[in-house]
Amino acid sequence: MEKAIVIALLLAVASCRTLVILENVLTKESHSSFLADLGTKDADIVYKYATDSSLTIKKYGESLYNNIVILAPSVASFGNGVAANDFLTFLDDGGNIVMSASSDIGDPIKEIAAEVGIEIDDEGTSVIDHMNYDVSDVGDHDLIVADSFISTSVIVGESPKPVLFKGVGMAADSDNLLVIDILRASPTAYSHAANQDILEYPLAIGSSLLLVAGMQARNNARIVIFGSHDMLSDKFYNADVKAQGAEGGVEAAGNQEFASNVVDWALRRNGDLRFSNVKHNKIGEAPSDAAYRITDEVEYSILIEEMRNGNWEAFKGSDVQLDFQRIDPFVRTFLVPDAEGVFKVEFKVPDVYGVYQFKVDYDRIGFTHLYSTTQVSVRPFHHTEYERFIPSAYPYYASAFSMMGGLFIFSFVFLYHKDAPKADAIKKTE
Repeated sequence: MEKAIVIALLLAVASCRTLVILENVLTKESHSSFLADLGTKDADIVYKYATDSSLTIKKYGESLYNNIVILAPSVASFGNGVAANDFLTFLDDGGNIVMSASSDIGDPIKEIAAEVGIEIDDEGTSVIDHMNYDVSDVGDHDLIVADSFISTSVIVGESPKPVLFKGVGMAADSDNLLVIDILRASPTAYSHAANQDILEYPLAIGSSLLLVAGMQARNNARIVIFGSHDMLSDKFYNADVKAQGAEGGVEAAGNQEFASNVVDWALRRNGDLRFSNVKHNKIGEAPSDAAYRITDEVEYSILIEEMRNGNWEAFKGSDVQLDFQRIDPFVRTFLVPDAEGVFKVEFKVPDVYGVYQFKVDYDRIGFTHLYSTTQVSVRPFHHTEYERFIPSAYPYYASAFSMMGGLFIFSFVFLYHKDAPKADAIKKTE
């Protein structure tokens, strides 16, 4: 019986990779392009409705999925007793989450977001911008044109196009340094209920108002929250966009390309780093674990690969650094990559012996944290390894020999020199 359970669990884990939670049957139709694009990223997708009584995330203490996509912004509670804490535990276990929100926001989505440092505004509010709304919006100016993307291409792609947004605003917890501002509102935007007097300060205004936010946890798990459920819909995917007062004609909205890039990043199809083949050796010698000697010339290399569109490729970063440290770094230098992703550097071992580490600690926005340490010993010279004559000591050698020569001359003079007879002594003798 136990063996059957284990086999069933392994089959479930192998076949169920991504869970998509839908609000209702209409979501599958209104967001068909988004779901179709998601299917190209992961063939193993399980669809569940938010209130499904069979909804479950873990079984026998193990997560059944690698990723969860929640397209149920207004859900009041999930089926089968699944709570917000279950999704947070899933995140702690290394899973990735993508969620959509809207002005009709439910408590579970707000609670999940709050726990990762992202506060979603109250139900009934929306992002309003009287300067950057779309020309088709003749109402409350809550159909806005947004283009304040984060400048990290691994998340949003190269040169993303302006997108249409209609939804709820968010704000980042200032104490949470892991929150990533993927898409900000313009300086003239604010979050409030339309057609209501502003009697209190809004949740956020201007560039502090987030439209799409993400967070990469310290275990490299990722979560992305779209403040607009509609921006992922077929209607917005196929819409044209032009900001009121902008020059030029209308252009196709960049929602589909933007959402695809962000979801790729959230599901760790982009921006995932790994390392292997760490080597270090004296220049001109084979790699070895032997201790180095002070002032040795050393070569270090490490292979770093990057996940791009679901495939591992050579990493092209030019800002990877190596620390050769004991307690504090004695050497800090950039690693130089080649076409195969092998990063190398040559340097001289410090003139201080002890136990050192080759340390690569690469932490950049949009990439998973890369950390590699290799411990080595550095010994002083053996007594037989010192030079017979040290060039820097030549002045001391010269002073010693000059003192010896001076003493020899002084001794010769002292022993063989005779004083001339005095004049009085010569007269008395006569």
